[in-house]
Amino acid sequence: MPRMSNAPAQRPLDALSATTAATRSAPPDDRNVSTRSRAIGLIALFISTACELSGLFLFAPLLQFTLRSLGFDSAEIGWFSATQWLGMALAAPFSVGWVRWLGAKPALVASSFLPWIAILLISLSIARGHHPLLWAGLYLVAGAAATLRWIVAEATVATLAPAAWRGRLVGLYATLVGATFVIGPTLLAAIGMEGEAAARARWVALGLLGAGVVLTLFVPVMAPAQEDDRAVAQVGAVSAWSGLLGAFRSSPGVAVAGGIGGFFEAGLSSLLPLYGLAQGLSPTQSTLLVSASGLGSALMMLPAGLAADRWPVRRVWLFCARINLLGCLLLPALVMWPQLQLASWGVVFVWGGAGGALYTLAMVHIGHRLQGDALVRTTSVLVLSYTLGSMCAPALGGMALQWAHPYGLPLLLTGVALLGFRGLARP
Repeated sequence: MPRMSNAPAQRPLDALSATTAATRSAPPDDRNVSTRSRAIGLIALFISTACELSGLFLFAPLLQFTLRSLGFDSAEIGWFSATQWLGMALAAPFSVGWVRWLGAKPALVASSFLPWIAILLISLSIARGHHPLLWAGLYLVAGAAATLRWIVAEATVATLAPAAWRGRLVGLYATLVGATFVIGPTLLAAIGMEGEAAARARWVALGLLGAGVVLTLFVPVMAPAQEDDRAVAQVGAVSAWSGLLGAFRSSPGVAVAGGIGGFFEAGLSSLLPLYGLAQGLSPTQSTLLVSASGLGSALMMLPAGLAADRWPVRRVWLFCARINLLGCLLLPALVMWPQLQLASWGVVFVWGGAGGALYTLAMVHIGHRLQGDALVRTTSVLVLSYTLGSMCAPALGGMALQWAHPYGLPLLLTGVALLGFRGLARP
């Protein structure tokens, strides 16, 4: 059975279920599912994930521009964007229990349907008036549901994939998820964000999310083996907050890598449209900053994993942390010399790539050192740290843009990158 350390990068909250598969003596295998059903299920799951995440990443910057047009400042919009990640952080410790309660297939369908409902209600309320508190609550629900879907989707990919192809298919799935960071914002830039174009963009996002729900129905029902039940029960036990705090204390390096990775890869993508506007870029150019970050994430995960197979993981993740810090140190130059604004795309590419690579390398580090229950417990630390880092970035960054522009955000990001580097450099 391939070790976790040999698998390509995985998305946050996907890894918890994937490492559950790695703890068993043999790859997960549902013999009640035919080869044809497996192939159909994998295709449906891949395409449904691409549709759903592209719709979400199209809708998120559009909603930010809507809030900006209503007079909300950067700090308020940053806190609003953080509500989705707050929902994920609150839901993460209980997701495995929900899977046991609902079953894998119903959990997958329900967690695909809830974000569609949330985005539909937000879109309808935008047409009828302005209800930002309602939008924030619905955004939180969408984030909580996304937690459940990511866990079940990754577990399903690992279960349906043939043993000989499992690593490659899980890696392909991770790359696909990274590509949606590019597809969604690029679609929004092509459709437009003003007047009737904004309304069309919202319906395109809903159409993509709806297509994802329909395609999810084609994923076959899987009857979990007895080993699966024991693994899920063990994950549920360590998901209690008290257990997680103990795991944080025992794995500080993993927690730092997850937090910094989430901050710079996923969290900053929620802030980049506001950063672009503050730097004088057009709404379209600001949206494409998110695409540049997603491109860095999609392209750097596999090379980071390959580098970790050749060199010590510690050396590779310190290299990525240095590159991330250097990217942050370039920000003051972009502020002082507006003619260098085009370099912003290169900087955010580095953020996305370094953030995704740090998460990947933390997974490799865990796979090298741990097995069984310890591996699952430490992976849950990584998942939650990533989510918390993703939540902090838009909240803190929005305040820095609002109250200390133009140098507040560069100082904040440089400070976070420096703390991350020092944390990872500790023996």
